[in-house]
Amino acid sequence: MKLTVFGADISSNDVSCSQSLINNIKKDIPNLKKIGAYKAALTNVTGDDLVIAAYVEDDLLEDVNRAIIQIMKDNAESLGDLKGISEDKENAGEGVSYALADVNSDVFYDSVILHFDTYGGEPFVEDVANAALSAARSMEGVFDICRPVTGRIREIPGVGYVSNETDDPVICVTINKLENVSNIAFAMIGAALASKNTYLVKSHTPCNVIPGSVIVSASAFMNGNVLDLAVPFENKTRILR
Repeated sequence: MKLTVFGADISSNDVSCSQSLINNIKKDIPNLKKIGAYKAALTNVTGDDLVIAAYVEDDLLEDVNRAIIQIMKDNAESLGDLKGISEDKENAGEGVSYALADVNSDVFYDSVILHFDTYGGEPFVEDVANAALSAARSMEGVFDICRPVTGRIREIPGVGYVSNETDDPVICVTINKLENVSNIAFAMIGAALASKNTYLVKSHTPCNVIPGSVIVSASAFMNGNVLDLAVPFENKTRILR
């Protein structure tokens, strides 16, 4: 079993996703289950980017990946990152972001997904995403971690290639035990926020930051249910007086 995760800018503007775009994507998500996804959801909305994730059997990964891209194409207000996908490396452009991790089939399927949005493709976002992955690597309860974010051409199973210009990464970590979700998630969020000019936002928050900054949303995708982790993180870090 795999967790497959796509992030893309298909919005009509550079700072937010419209409610109609979100509603239309959610309306089509059930089609992924018809193709064979075990669970699927719109997990993150970060500035003008959004994330679709699914739990899927290994032999159906390519079919579900193609279906996720098709949902994005069918509902896109602007083709945006979809234009960068190519069948060959030579023509790959700035495209969708992608993360993939193995899932423990012996437990309920739980994961943490962090999604980053930049206004001007700020290059330090890769370091921020990788710092969050490094924080998770040493945590108890982690089953698998997606590969680090690197500025290179990437092949996405069943979809094609995207270039090293892809600039709004998505990362994921799969988890063995439900009680470890908060520990792992908060470690990842903390590591991201320790980086310069990086701000945690609630899902569907416009990118209201000065260029030179990065925003990050965090979600727990727990057996098909999505929790916006900015809310409990805010409560956890509130200073009591």
